[in-house]
Amino acid sequence: MIAVIGSTNLDTVYEVDHFTLPGETQTALSLNQYFGGKGANQAIAVAKITDSGLLFSTSIGDDKEGEEISKRFDRFKIEGYQIHNDTSSGRAFIEVNRKGENKIVSNPGANNSHSPDIVKRFLTKHGPKFNFCLIQNEIPKETIAESLRLLKEKNIKIIYDPATKEKTEIEWLTDVDYLTPNQTEFHYLKDKLKIKKNHLKKEALEFKLRSGVKNLILKRGSDYIIIVNNENEIIRFNTFKVKAVDTTAAGDIFNAGLAAALNNGLSLERACQFASAGAAVSVTRKGAQSSIPNRDEIDELLSSHDFEK
Repeated sequence: MIAVIGSTNLDTVYEVDHFTLPGETQTALSLNQYFGGKGANQAIAVAKITDSGLLFSTSIGDDKEGEEISKRFDRFKIEGYQIHNDTSSGRAFIEVNRKGENKIVSNPGANNSHSPDIVKRFLTKHGPKFNFCLIQNEIPKETIAESLRLLKEKNIKIIYDPATKEKTEIEWLTDVDYLTPNQTEFHYLKDKLKIKKNHLKKEALEFKLRSGVKNLILKRGSDYIIIVNNENEIIRFNTFKVKAVDTTAAGDIFNAGLAAALNNGLSLERACQFASAGAAVSVTRKGAQSSIPNRDEIDELLSSHDFEK
């Protein structure tokens, strides 16, 4: 079984001609609301891809938005979430430009109430039930640190998305099973270790060795993926060329696909290819959770693609 520790939001998405500049006012091309939050995106994606239930340690408010989110979790057989009284649910406000790129401003709401004690109770109750746990950085920093510590202590495999990047501490990374930064996050983290090799593969290997992560998966969007595995082998493969409409949640869907594939016993390389296909399908659609593909859609894209090294 798979678990997630992380955030839950309701997303307000503005489609715009271009990212709004300082001092500029522009009229949105459209306005939509979607269920979101990096933790919830990953949780719903795992549930949809695997067509099975999921354990999710997250916090929502007792407001109207929280009620709708709770109904959605129940529909996907997601358990373990916490409802806080007199608290608003998390919100995110997203601009998506004509290229499908996005910029996000978030208001954490109940996510800020997701304490180390809540996670500890969750892992005490549910820890023996799952093998993999996905975690990200949209909850309080002390909760991230304690979650990682407890997951390592319980020998539960960790898939860690270091976003938002500024919350990530290098000392947390030791013995993390799978670290999945995108290019921006990776450059931020490697600069913390003062790594300057002028070659991405060499930088990735040096970072993996010095940070203590077991497997590093460096995501380069629609270009390629670099894996440095537990044996320090470097694997690179090109990903999918698709017409991007909205890249929101693509990284979350990648991590969900990775967890689902690894949990099914696929090799790391094959699991990353499966995850990459899931992310590629998602960027051709609008929204976060509304863009999540099912297993058949991922398999169909995979079957049409020849991975070039």
